[in-house]
Amino acid sequence: MVAEFVWQFAYSLLSMAVLIVCSAFFSGSEAALFYLDRTDRRFLHAGNASQRLAAALLNEPDRLLSAVLFWNLLINICYFSIVSVITIRLARDGRSTLEGTFAAASLLILVFFSEMLPKNLAVLRPRLFASLVSIPLAVAVRLLDPIMPALRTANLVSRRLIWPRFEPEPYLELTDLERAIEASTSDTTLLEQERTGLRNIIGLSDIRVEEVMRPRTRFRAFLPPVNRDALEGHIPPSGRLLIAEPERDEVVAAVALTQLDHIPADHVESLAEPVLYLPWCAMVDAALDTMQQHDGEVVAVVNEYGETIGILTLDDILEIIFGDQPSRSARLFKRAPVQELEPGRWRANGMTSLRRLARLLRVRFPPTKSVTVAGVLQEVLQRMPLPGDTCDFGPFRWKVLDMPHHGPLTVELTRKPDPGTDP
Repeated sequence: MVAEFVWQFAYSLLSMAVLIVCSAFFSGSEAALFYLDRTDRRFLHAGNASQRLAAALLNEPDRLLSAVLFWNLLINICYFSIVSVITIRLARDGRSTLEGTFAAASLLILVFFSEMLPKNLAVLRPRLFASLVSIPLAVAVRLLDPIMPALRTANLVSRRLIWPRFEPEPYLELTDLERAIEASTSDTTLLEQERTGLRNIIGLSDIRVEEVMRPRTRFRAFLPPVNRDALEGHIPPSGRLLIAEPERDEVVAAVALTQLDHIPADHVESLAEPVLYLPWCAMVDAALDTMQQHDGEVVAVVNEYGETIGILTLDDILEIIFGDQPSRSARLFKRAPVQELEPGRWRANGMTSLRRLARLLRVRFPPTKSVTVAGVLQEVLQRMPLPGDTCDFGPFRWKVLDMPHHGPLTVELTRKPDPGTDP
C-alpha cells in the first residue's frame, strides 16, 4: 500500500522533498547569521570571499530578514499546496485513513526537518554555516530587490490600517526602572548593585567623553609595521595595540590583543580594525551608541582641530557602568582619585573630574569650562600650574603639591572657613 502510494505520487513527493530542503536552507541561514556575535562577525570580515559576503549581508539586517521570511513563506505555501492536492485525491479514492496520516506526517516532517533540525545545527557552527550559505543566500536576496519597495510599502500600509494610532512607548524614567528592580528581587545586596548599575547607565548621558577618556599622554600609538617585539612583552593597559597614521601620528586603528589566541611575530597591524571618532564634547552614551551601531570597541576623541587627544574603549564604558565608583584615575593609576588627609583637607589627582570631586565632597562648584582638577587650575591661574601655586575656587583653597613631567599633578584642597565664623 505504501509502495503504491509512493509510486502514484512520486513527482509530488519529490517536489515536497525539494521544498523541505529549500525551507531548511532559509531557516538555517536565518538562525546562523543572526546568531553570530561581534567576535564571529569580526572573524568573517577578515575571512575568505564567502565569509566576507556573509558579514556583508548583516550590514542590512532588515533587508536580509525580509528576504528570508518571504522565500520561506513562499516555499511553505507551495509545500502545503501539494499536500492539499494529495489529500484531496486520497479522499476521492476513499482512503480516508491514509489521508489523515499523510496530512499529519507532512506537518511533522516540515516542522522537524525544515525548522527545528536546521536551526539547531546552524547555531552549533554559525560561522561555518554562514559561510556555506552566503553565496546562494545573497542571490536570493538580490532576486527580491525589485519588489522590496512594494513589500516595505505593504508593511507600512498594514501598520497604518491595523494600528493607526500606535505610538512608541515613552522612555522609562529612572524611578520606573528602580521600581521594576525592587519588584524583581528581595536580596538587599543584589538590589543595591542593580540600582548602582542602573544609575551609572542613566548617568552616561551626563558625562562627556573627555572626562573619562585615556589622555594622549597615557597611551602609546605605534607606526606600522609593528612586530611583537615592539610590545616588549607587555600588553598595553587598554588591552589594545593602537596604530597611528604615519603622516599625522593620529590614531587610526586598534588591535584587541586580549582577544587574540596568538600575537603574530610580524605585521600585527594587519589584524587592526579602524577606530571610531567623536569630538571631545560628545557624551559617553553617544560613544556607546556609536560603538554599537558601527560594531567597534575603540573611540578616538578629537579636538576642534581633528587631533587625537585621547581614546575611550568599550571596557572603559563597562567599568563606568558596573563599577561602584568608576574613576579614570583608578583605572590608569590604580589609586583612589581623592584621599582625605584629615577633616577639611583632601588630596586629589589632576585627572579627577570636577563632577566626581563635587559628588565625593558634596559641594557645588562655580560654573566653569573645565572638567578636570588640572583644567580648573589652568583656567584660574591662566598658565600651567607649578608646585606651590595656590588659588581659591569654590569653597576650597587649592595648592599644587607636585607637577611631574610625566603623569598628572597632585593638588591639596583645604576647605575655607565659612564667612562670619572665627578663623
